[in-house]
Amino acid sequence: MKIHAPNQSRLHAGPRHARGFSLIELMIALVLGLLVVGAAAGIFVSNQRTFRSAQNLGSLQENARTAFELMGRDLREASGNPCVNNVPINNVLNAAATNWYTNLVDWGAAMQGYPGTVAPPGLAFGTAAGQRVAGTDAIQMLSADAGVATISAHDTAGAVFTITGTHNFNAGDIMIACNARQASVFQATAVSGQTISNGAGILTPGNCTSGLALQAPGICNASAKVFQYAAPNSVLARMRAVRWYIGNNANGGRSLYQSHLSGGAAASIINDEIAEGVQNMTITYLLRGANGYVPATAVGAANWGNVLSMRIELALQSTDSVGTDGAPITRRLIQVASLRNRNP
Repeated sequence: MKIHAPNQSRLHAGPRHARGFSLIELMIALVLGLLVVGAAAGIFVSNQRTFRSAQNLGSLQENARTAFELMGRDLREASGNPCVNNVPINNVLNAAATNWYTNLVDWGAAMQGYPGTVAPPGLAFGTAAGQRVAGTDAIQMLSADAGVATISAHDTAGAVFTITGTHNFNAGDIMIACNARQASVFQATAVSGQTISNGAGILTPGNCTSGLALQAPGICNASAKVFQYAAPNSVLARMRAVRWYIGNNANGGRSLYQSHLSGGAAASIINDEIAEGVQNMTITYLLRGANGYVPATAVGAANWGNVLSMRIELALQSTDSVGTDGAPITRRLIQVASLRNRNP
């Protein structure tokens, strides 16, 4: 029998056709992978842009809400006092007209607006942080603070008020005493427990007299007659002086600022940044008997006591450029505030 040798080709039989990816297949795979990664990156970037846009819009709306809430409180209380709206005022502060926060002649002049071309005393235009931006409106107001104390006794000879209840009055505070007959603006020269002194001189600006009787507006006579704020129909409160304006902030942008009078012996003005991104403020005023709002230039110097309400328009801008056109988000919002002390 003939034995055949094994077939060499069969001994080496195997997956002769098994091999790696070709260059074309590899390139196709890379392209498909890049397309998937690109799509994922695009979605990520889009979501990130949407998130930043929503975040900036939320911040803008929160700034507007804060601005209108805080400013509205001051505007509604402008020219307010705890007694009678039109009660005559006796201002015994030395050089009362020197500082805007002591220059209170009557309750009508306790609120005044300024157009973008007028710089009120102590609030000049400038480019430094906290300084007012030219071309933007501003408003200032004086009123009695919310903390009111009842006068239980008034020693006119010793120039000392005795009050009831808790209080936070300090020596140096600008105070308002009033009843149904009149009001007096003076500086508290000393505070000890439930007693408030209103002696002449001593502090700055100080009082020209402790008499407190009514005098001609803008004139303080050291020999004025004595007036007693009899208990229990007289009250005492700290005077509140506030300004609202658009100023430059430390980040190179604009913000809404509030200036207010600090308490204590060293009377000074504190500027607080309230809302960032507020680019402009436009205020118009409704006068008694009028049918529409007018700018500050149309009110007239002697007519501020007839302002019943104000229309405040704020132009706000987001911090980042996340708008649909690659620019910052902008909004213009309006609030109307009515002066409680001048409306029924």
